[in-house]
Amino acid sequence: MADNNDDDVAAALSGSGGKAAMVAFDAAPFPYHGMIPGDPEADTDDAPFLDTRDGDRRGHTSSRGGIYWEDETYSDRRTLLYIPAGFDLKRPAAIVVFFHGNQATLARDVIDRQQVSRQLAESSLNAVLVAPQFAVDALDSSAGGFWQDGAFLRYLREAALHLARLQGGGASRNDFARLPVILVAYSGGYLPAAYSLQVGGAGKRIRGVVLLDAIYDETEKFAGWIADHQSSAFFFSAFTASSADGNGALQDLLMNQGIMFFTESRPCLDKGDVVFLDTGESAVHADFVSHAWVDDPLTWVFDRIAGFPRGGGGACKP
Repeated sequence: MADNNDDDVAAALSGSGGKAAMVAFDAAPFPYHGMIPGDPEADTDDAPFLDTRDGDRRGHTSSRGGIYWEDETYSDRRTLLYIPAGFDLKRPAAIVVFFHGNQATLARDVIDRQQVSRQLAESSLNAVLVAPQFAVDALDSSAGGFWQDGAFLRYLREAALHLARLQGGGASRNDFARLPVILVAYSGGYLPAAYSLQVGGAGKRIRGVVLLDAIYDETEKFAGWIADHQSSAFFFSAFTASSADGNGALQDLLMNQGIMFFTESRPCLDKGDVVFLDTGESAVHADFVSHAWVDDPLTWVFDRIAGFPRGGGGACKP
């Protein structure tokens, strides 16, 4: 699926009976002309994100990918919006926000390869999908605008407006602005996820966090969020050997704080649940969103989220 034809993307997803659009957001994570937050513990100061020039072009030096230019890699404001067939605003509902990993585009990877929209549609979760484009097809986990205080909340507010327009039928911005959020991050999506949780401003509106082989750093931010939201949200992290060290470090932090967690799958994910799932040697990091401990792992997770049933299906029943 070509990334440069938004109408084709929307038409392909809408063919399943749902509604879809690719929309340029004002509150998108990129372009970003601000600073990279420093790390006081590592004694590093804030640094400009765009740190190199070639004539009129500005670029960012990625630690893994080298120099990426803003016009090619950090200028896509689009977000994928998807409302599955059967979504019902009159029932308890949620917004799934998906942060893709490195070397990804919305059409080629989030839709076609990872099948995120299809997995949501085939689950029992009464939810819509919102997926922003981060660095385009790059070895870079930069959070861009989501490094900034309150940026994630501003993004959610704009998403509510666009979702209402896509839904139609008299739906209002407030209908979506009140919905709880399930934040899902894969691989390099951990960095914008960590900052969205720590400084994003969404507070208790975030009802759950799902990390798919995604804890490579920022464990203190995740631990702090878990400690502050034990009564209002769940946390689920599934991982391969690729992120096992980060998951172990986060477990150590939680144990030091006396926070209980599970290390096996649960029939339901509800407020207060903290779950770490080691998927063993058979799961492959590159395929983890679509083929992990089970095929369609997102559908597996969505079916277990309590409180937002679209129908009678799913593993978690009241």
